[in-house]
Amino acid sequence: MDQNQQQEAVRSLSLTKVILPMILGILVVIYLLYRQFDPAELAKVSWDQRTLGWIAAAVGIFVLRHLAYSYRLWLLSDRFFSYRKCMKLIVIWEFSTAVSPSSVGGAIVSLFALSQENYPGGKTAALVIYTVVQDTLFFLVTLPLLFFLIGPEIIRPGMERFVDLDIYGIWFLVAYLIMFTYGSLLAYGLFVAPGKFRNVLVWITRFRFTRRFRAKAIEIGRDVVSASTEYTTRPWTLHVKSMLATIVAWSARFFVIAFLIFAMVESVTPDFATLSGLYGRLQAMFSIVLFIPTPGGAGVVEFLFGGFLSDYVPRGIAPVVAGIWRLMTYYSYLLLGAIIIPAWLARVMRKDG
Repeated sequence: MDQNQQQEAVRSLSLTKVILPMILGILVVIYLLYRQFDPAELAKVSWDQRTLGWIAAAVGIFVLRHLAYSYRLWLLSDRFFSYRKCMKLIVIWEFSTAVSPSSVGGAIVSLFALSQENYPGGKTAALVIYTVVQDTLFFLVTLPLLFFLIGPEIIRPGMERFVDLDIYGIWFLVAYLIMFTYGSLLAYGLFVAPGKFRNVLVWITRFRFTRRFRAKAIEIGRDVVSASTEYTTRPWTLHVKSMLATIVAWSARFFVIAFLIFAMVESVTPDFATLSGLYGRLQAMFSIVLFIPTPGGAGVVEFLFGGFLSDYVPRGIAPVVAGIWRLMTYYSYLLLGAIIIPAWLARVMRKDG
């Protein structure tokens, strides 16, 4: 990483970055509570062993998600880091994602964090690119399968035919096409022809209106070639294990919400058909959330929640369920990052000094 990228990464880890997403998320939840909350719906929740059991299961699956991401990092780094160190690095990675626009993510910070932990410089970009490819392939493969198995209702409530597109359907298609485009290009560059991929990027930026992207294109091309060299020579078992960890991590993200719905909405039966329908809807929702411009999707995610899941979660209790979900899976990383990152940054700065 050059000096400018390092400075940008450090700025991204500033605790002041926590303020904006927290304010956005809290304001939207307060607004939704004011407009939608129905105390009668909340009164239907029986805070008994069943409810607490599903909440405990949601917490457990959230922990599993973190462990799966940590395992993938441990595996792809060829066990360079201890597993405990990987768990800490994932907190930093998730924190940076939470305070960055969803469409940007925490790529720069992840590069910075790995390099500051003495991971070989030439391998840091390769590892990050490979994880991006795996995450994207997960969505590209599973979304069509879910659409085929469950039907158009994975996109929005009551959608019976694919031609019945509304704003949700259009967002879904645009998001999928964007993922398909960059995912296919990165996969081609990584596994098929990294040299050609690099040359095409450089050629595209030879024109006057694209010339300002030339330096970035050269950097991406170099990183993809490095990633191809690093991972195409690895044993196939590594690819299988890391992809399984990716599947577990992303699936756990969706199951957290499903389990919270089972806990809070007694009318939703926790059977296989219901879980499958919820899973498909949630993955479609997240494919759109990935391209929301606010930090970590704050504010927009909470607002979308009730609309996407209106056939599972009553309008009167949707803001409560959304608030609990975000508190568990989003604000928890903001809190953990606020605890871990200052001491970690201080150690990094001392080492550099």
